[in-house]
Amino acid sequence: MSVRDKVALVTGAGRGIGEAIADALAAAGASVAVCDVDAEAAGKVAARLAERYGVRAAGVGADISDSAAVRAAVERVTAELGPVEVLVNNAAVDVIGRFVDSTEDTWDRIISVNLRGTITMTRAVLDSMIERGGGRIIHIASDAGRVGSSGEVVYSATKGGVIAFGKALAREVARHGITVNSVCPGPTDTALLGQVAEYSQKMYDATVRAIPLRRVAQPGEIAGVVAFLASDGAAYMTGQTLSVSGGLTMV
Repeated sequence: MSVRDKVALVTGAGRGIGEAIADALAAAGASVAVCDVDAEAAGKVAARLAERYGVRAAGVGADISDSAAVRAAVERVTAELGPVEVLVNNAAVDVIGRFVDSTEDTWDRIISVNLRGTITMTRAVLDSMIERGGGRIIHIASDAGRVGSSGEVVYSATKGGVIAFGKALAREVARHGITVNSVCPGPTDTALLGQVAEYSQKMYDATVRAIPLRRVAQPGEIAGVVAFLASDGAAYMTGQTLSVSGGLTMV
């Protein structure tokens, strides 16, 4: 189930789940483009991967809500590493709070990064995948997009949109040998989950108690599932939505 020598681009890979995914793919032998809005963080992660695993890695700064920045990032990755064969759309933003207290500016930012950014990045690599007759596209969605999450109403909407986008795209591009799947993390030990605790410790504690495995996930536990979907072992899986949530969501 190797991804050795494949070129993988991971968005939001400067920290958290994205960094763990980049690490897992590099450990499996992939050349990894670490893409993040924080160019310095992306560069540091890429340098660490190259040193630790002896793979080619590039740090790329890009705000995926900016289509011109996305195109430039993909062009740079292609020039430095080669055509993107595995795309992991991980980058996302959220603001925890009641929907009635939110503003249009907040809605626009969440939608432009989480949904439109995913669509834009996917479009930027798709022609090359079609020309080469294969590819892997993996969206990091969320169980919030499957069942909803209090305090994350617009975020839930965007993640539901990502799931639907992935299913529909999977139908269109299957004939080109391209698979599209979504991974839905449950509560994971990241800065985003820290926002929940800051907003309401009671909400955080109740969420953890509701997880059958009685703990939140570590980023590496999400990354392992992504690495599998990127591999030849998942060649016959497409249009699927996988929850990695310790049993919190069983749908």
